[in-house]
Amino acid sequence: MATDTTGFSQSTWTWETPVPVPSPESSAFHRLWLGFMMARAGIALVLLALLGGMMALGLAPFNVWLLALCATYFAASLAVRLFSRPSPPGRTFDPQWVSTIGVDLLAFSTLHFLQAAGLNYSALFALPVLTASVLGSTLLALGTAAAVTILLLADAWLYALELSDHTSRMVQAGLAGGGYFVVALLANQLAMRLAREEQAARRGLSAARTQAHVNEVVIETLADGVLVVAPDWRLHAANPSARMLLGWQAREAPASLALVSRPGWKPLAALAQRTFSELGPQEAELALELRPGERLHLRVRTRLTPPQDPLIEPLCVMFMQDLREAEAQVRTEKLAAMGRMSAAVAHEIRNPLAAIAQANSLLAEQLVDAEQQQLSALVRKNAQRLSQIVEEILNLARVQQPTTDWLELDQAVGAVTLEWQRHSQAGGRLQLLPRAGTAWAAFDGEHLRRVLVNLLDNALRYASMAPGAILVATSLDGDQSRVQVWSDGAPLDPGVQRHLFEPFFSSESRSSGLGLYICRELCDRHGAAIAFARGPAPDGSGREGNAFTVAFRTRASVVLGAPFATIRA
Repeated sequence: MATDTTGFSQSTWTWETPVPVPSPESSAFHRLWLGFMMARAGIALVLLALLGGMMALGLAPFNVWLLALCATYFAASLAVRLFSRPSPPGRTFDPQWVSTIGVDLLAFSTLHFLQAAGLNYSALFALPVLTASVLGSTLLALGTAAAVTILLLADAWLYALELSDHTSRMVQAGLAGGGYFVVALLANQLAMRLAREEQAARRGLSAARTQAHVNEVVIETLADGVLVVAPDWRLHAANPSARMLLGWQAREAPASLALVSRPGWKPLAALAQRTFSELGPQEAELALELRPGERLHLRVRTRLTPPQDPLIEPLCVMFMQDLREAEAQVRTEKLAAMGRMSAAVAHEIRNPLAAIAQANSLLAEQLVDAEQQQLSALVRKNAQRLSQIVEEILNLARVQQPTTDWLELDQAVGAVTLEWQRHSQAGGRLQLLPRAGTAWAAFDGEHLRRVLVNLLDNALRYASMAPGAILVATSLDGDQSRVQVWSDGAPLDPGVQRHLFEPFFSSESRSSGLGLYICRELCDRHGAAIAFARGPAPDGSGREGNAFTVAFRTRASVVLGAPFATIRA
C-alpha cells in the first residue's frame, strides 16, 4: 500500500512533498495480480527449459507434444500478463478464470497424468489454488481446490487400476486435496483482510488529504502570520500573512530558507530555540528590525507539534500578530460601540451647546466693554465649531451624502492654508505651490478645510524645522485636479502605512486616530480619493518625504461621465 506523505502543494504554504493521488496500478490487488502472472510465466519457462534439457541429455524420451504443451502454456501466460488487466476481486466467477486458472489446471493435469519425464507435478497445483484464493472470491477458491482434489483422486484411481494397489496413492491424493482446501481458505481470508485494510487506508488517506486542504485554506486566510520551523532552523511553511509581516517578497520556497539566515529574524530564532529546549509553548513580544530604521513589533506565540513518531522530530509552529493591527482592531471595536451610542451622545452634546450659545448671545447684548465682547465672540465661535464637529461625526455615522460645492481649487486651498499658517505659527516652514490654474473641484468648502487642516497638522507633527519642510501643491492633470500635502518627515513603517486611514489607529498614544479616517470618509462622500505615498517634493528639489494626495472630481470629469476620481500613478 502507498505510504502517506501528506502535504500542501501551494506556493505560499508548502510542505516538501505533495501527496500523490493513489492510482489503480498502485493497489495491493494489482501488484498481487502482477506477481501471480509473472509466476505463471516463470513456471512455464522453467518447465520448458527443464523438459527440453532432460530430453536433450537423453534423461527422458523425446516428445515433441510435451515441448509444444510447455511452449503453448508459456505463450498463454505471457499473453495474459501483457494484454490483460485484473478484474475487481470478490466476484463469484471471474471470466479470466478460463485464461488463467483453467489454463494452469489443464497444463499441470496433462503433465501429471502423462508423468512426463517421470516427474511428480502435484506441487504445481498450488499455483492455481493460490491464484483463485488471493484474486477471487471464497467460492472460487474452494471450487478450484475441489477441482484440484478431484484431479488428484482421479489420477490415483487410474494408478490403482494398473497396479491393483490403490490405498497409499488414494490416501496421498486425499491428504494433498485437504491441504489445498486449507491453503485456499487461509489464503482467501488473508487476501480479504488485506483488501479491507487497504480500503480503510485509502479512506484514511482521503480524509487526511481533505483535512490537509481545509487546514491549508484556513491557515492561508488567517490574519495572523504562521511559520513552521524545524529544530535545524529550516522553514517548513509560511502563510501569506507571515510573508507580508516579515517583508518576504522573494519567490523561494520556505525549505530553502533558515530562520537564522536573515539578521532581522534572530529574535524569532531565539524564541524557537527556547520552545525546543523547554519543550513547551512560549509567548513574547518581539521587535524585529527588518530594514535600517524600520522596526516591526510582534506578539508571537509558539507551539510544538505533538509527537507522532519517535524517529520524527517535532516542529515549532509560530503564530505572529502585528501589535499595531491588534490595537487597530481594538480601536475599530471601540468605534462600533461609539457608533451605537452616537445618537444619544449627540443629543447630550447638542443641548448643552445650544444652551451655551443662547446664554452667550443674551450675555453679549448686555456687554459694553470691548474685551468682554471679544471673549463672548470667542465663545460663540468655538461653540459653532463644536457644533459643526458634532454634525460631521453624525454625518459619518448616518452615511449621508453631504452637499457639494464647486470650489476654485487654488483659491480655496490657499485660503485654508494661509489661515492654518497664521494659527499654527508655521512661518517659513510652510510653502504654497498653486499650480491648478482655473480648475474647479467638487467639494464642500468646510469639509475641504477639515481635510487640509488634518493633513497639515499631521505634517507639522513630523516635519523638520527647515524652511519649506511642508509643501502644499495643487495641480491639474488632464481632467483631474489634485492637492498634495508633502512633508520631509521620516519614512513610515509598512505596518503603519497599512492602517493609516483606519479609525482610532495612531502611532502616538496622544492622538485619537480619527483625523485621517475622517479625511478618507469626507473624500469618499464627495467622490474624491485620498492616498499616501513616499515620494519626491513637488518643488523639484529632489528631497524625499511623505505625501498625502487628494484627487477631486472636476467639471471636466463630470461632463465626461466619470463621477469618481482615482489617483493615477
